[in-house]
Amino acid sequence: MIHYIKGQYIMQFEGGVVLETGGIGYEIYVPQGSAVYQMSEGQNAMLYIYMAVREDDVSLYGFASKDDLRLFKQLISVSGIGAKGAMAILSCMSADECKRAIAFEDAAALTRANGIGKKTAQRVVLELKDKVGMPDMAGGAAQVAAAMTEGSAGSARTEAVNALVALGYSRSEAFTALASVQEEDLSIEEYIKRALRNL
Repeated sequence: MIHYIKGQYIMQFEGGVVLETGGIGYEIYVPQGSAVYQMSEGQNAMLYIYMAVREDDVSLYGFASKDDLRLFKQLISVSGIGAKGAMAILSCMSADECKRAIAFEDAAALTRANGIGKKTAQRVVLELKDKVGMPDMAGGAAQVAAAMTEGSAGSARTEAVNALVALGYSRSEAFTALASVQEEDLSIEEYIKRALRNL
């Protein structure tokens, strides 16, 4: 089993890059938006690897961090999500955005990925919401998460999230906007006003 590949960036191909190590060029599928796509030929790179073996194909999928690789493995464990579907999700959002969408049951955010329909997105949320954990958070974000996890509908922050969702924003967008509001003990209206500046 390959844990990671460290080598020189050689070129891009559709959906991935070629890294050369030990005189061998490995084709590795990498999520769009990965920093490896910005590299120049000859630069050193390291990717954590998932090797998918099928009867007629062996494919390598590469990720910048162990956390991204772990999330990819969780996504492909969901019925109906293959490696291509998981890569599509991680190509349209970061690992933290994906975790946030799952944790806050924002299936609509997942449907932005090519090939991921509403039912599949809902299945991802249902099967992974208790497994992915929350993305790294601090301050206001942690408080919003804690309030919503405990089902504290009376929390001003939580009510503000619900109000923003009612205005048409996704749950993950509302959460992210409120996470940047550092002030405490504001009214629901004040939380909403400040969050809207970040949307």
